[in-house]
Amino acid sequence: MNRKKYFLEESQMPKQWYNIVADMPTKPLPPLHPATKEPIGPDALAPLFPMELIMQEVSQERYINIPEEVLEKYRIYRPSPLIRATELEKALGTPAKIYYKYEGVSPSGSHKTNTAIPQAYYNKQAGTKKITTETGAGQWGTALSYACAQFGIKCDIYMVKVSFEQKPYRKIMMNTYGANVFASPSNRTQAGRNILAERPDSKGSLGIAISEAVEMAASDENTKYALGSVLNHVLLHQTIIGEEALLQFEMADDYPDIVIAPLGGGSNFAGISFPFLRNKLQGKKDIRAIAVEPSSCPKLTRGKFMYDFGDTEGYTPLLPMFTLGHHFEPEAIHAGGLRYHGASVLCSQLLKDGLIEAAALPQLECFKAGEIFAKSEGIIPAPESTHGIAQVIREAEVCKKTGEAKTILFNLSGHGFLDMLAYGDYHEGKLHDHELGYQEIESSIAKITDLQPEFINA
Repeated sequence: MNRKKYFLEESQMPKQWYNIVADMPTKPLPPLHPATKEPIGPDALAPLFPMELIMQEVSQERYINIPEEVLEKYRIYRPSPLIRATELEKALGTPAKIYYKYEGVSPSGSHKTNTAIPQAYYNKQAGTKKITTETGAGQWGTALSYACAQFGIKCDIYMVKVSFEQKPYRKIMMNTYGANVFASPSNRTQAGRNILAERPDSKGSLGIAISEAVEMAASDENTKYALGSVLNHVLLHQTIIGEEALLQFEMADDYPDIVIAPLGGGSNFAGISFPFLRNKLQGKKDIRAIAVEPSSCPKLTRGKFMYDFGDTEGYTPLLPMFTLGHHFEPEAIHAGGLRYHGASVLCSQLLKDGLIEAAALPQLECFKAGEIFAKSEGIIPAPESTHGIAQVIREAEVCKKTGEAKTILFNLSGHGFLDMLAYGDYHEGKLHDHELGYQEIESSIAKITDLQPEFINA
């Protein structure tokens, strides 16, 4: 069977983002003020975000128009291709039909550019001079530094220290786009100094890096903060992926039974799955949507649905999410983009309602899956993306045993061309599987019980 690729014309690119809140049977719980535990309004977010993004954050409209200036930047690399993974199907000997949406075609090499561009655009419209942010594996930092260069905005990035050390070329890429990059925790912020005083050898976490970036943005009226995942408006922007995929499946005269993507904060998973979930929520076509996380950071599969901070120091509002506790510092696995203690409010509520599924996989299985994919399809996937591929292989094996020819779609969220150290460590046997103990999880979650509002227990 010849490999099939499905390309949309530029004129066919969707002109709207999809807001799943409009169709959710249970609307998300509100963010809370950490002191009063009362719901906060849009004005509380104004020191960190431009008002247009805040309005998207709280919107319940089903569709939001994409500005022409954003569409113009999207056209540099979008629409992205949908590819039938026929060689992977052969390698696995499965009757399943496997498709992937390839987001590695963006300038930054991942799906993160889909939200970096509109976030930079809305900040430019609001007169922002500088944006601060965090980055785990570096894909988000790379995407935002590129987007800021497009709109003439300065950019400071706090990169989780373990990734700063593991991925030097990501730092160089961000520097090339004009951004300043700092290993987190750093001595530049009070949040960083607090962590270093307590744990001088800390390898960092996304929660710590978020605290540093938020602190710097809050201290300067000309600076705003941007987040690469978790928040509603970030997930909204990523739905361009799934909206394109729906059109491409019409071209293929097919439709997925299963949609799969990794989940660190939620933007990757939401981007590919939410438009398909719209059809499920509206009673049109059913699918299974599976979010995949590392077994060393299993907030969806072993965490609890609670109110928690999005950052380590407690600078953010309290958000209702599946979490391991904001003080949790994950193992230093190579999939840095998945090393986050909590999941997005939207994905958490969907999981709580049983509308999506979650799976936690060990990193050795994931790197093996990435190698199988590279040998068959020719693209070396990012470590984060290998988690989705590993789950695809599990589902394809089930099809092989049952003889069912199910259609599986996954989001190949980025290439791994800057992650060769990770693959080198895998080939040299330096990587090991890690799974959290029960006591470690319970101890971490116990630290946030006093943050819960009364109505949660009612």
